[in-house]
Amino acid sequence: MKFENKVVIVTGAAGGIGGQTAKAFYDEGAKVVLVDLSEEGLKETAKKFDFADDRTLLVTCDVSKEDQVINYVNKTVEKFGRIDVFFNNAGISSAVAKIAENSSANFEKVMSININGSFYGLKHVLQVMRKQKSGAVVNTSSCAGVRGMPELSTYATSKFAVTGMTRSAALEVASENIRINAIAPAYINTKMMRNIECGCGGEDKQEETYHEFCKVVPMQRYGEAKEVANAVLFLASDEASFITGALLPIDGGYIA
Repeated sequence: MKFENKVVIVTGAAGGIGGQTAKAFYDEGAKVVLVDLSEEGLKETAKKFDFADDRTLLVTCDVSKEDQVINYVNKTVEKFGRIDVFFNNAGISSAVAKIAENSSANFEKVMSININGSFYGLKHVLQVMRKQKSGAVVNTSSCAGVRGMPELSTYATSKFAVTGMTRSAALEVASENIRINAIAPAYINTKMMRNIECGCGGEDKQEETYHEFCKVVPMQRYGEAKEVANAVLFLASDEASFITGALLPIDGGYIA
């Protein structure tokens, strides 16, 4: 039980990666705080994985709103007294469009959630961890945070920012027994990828687009949310005690 009695916050917990990661922490003994915009999604996740009320807290939040981020941090401390691990995961994909044809509204929405939300989470969770003089953070970047992505430039821009934020913040708190790392998933079998497939090829060619995407991954398949969860747990665990400021690809060799 690597995380027995540890307090873990997971944002984007109603999604595929967030839900599976919350379950993985819970199965290792953690007390989990599930954060998401969708109250219904949070309840479905808690029911699906049979989370016990005494080890679980559900908090609805629009992570692009700083006051709501402060709220989930405060509620976590009120119920469980501390924050040991923060999976700063909430995010959205962007519309599939070239920069010259993209809307400003789409750009601003993606930035507000993927960048501002990550920043607010780090800002306020780190205040708690610095008082404790301990903690581990895992941010969700992307393979799009290290290479160009034509027609997904908005999403890529936001994830490049998360990568830079991770490395900079890690250096700021490295001497305070706090580690900050990021994961860089590629094609993961989740609802987000269904949306991207439809955006690239149209709904009528979604299955065909899926198979085309598989071909560009050296391992010739999508990853599964559980495989991402395994990597997050490693980075958050004591087994990764000398790793900070790192970006871990979970991509079947795609970045390589």
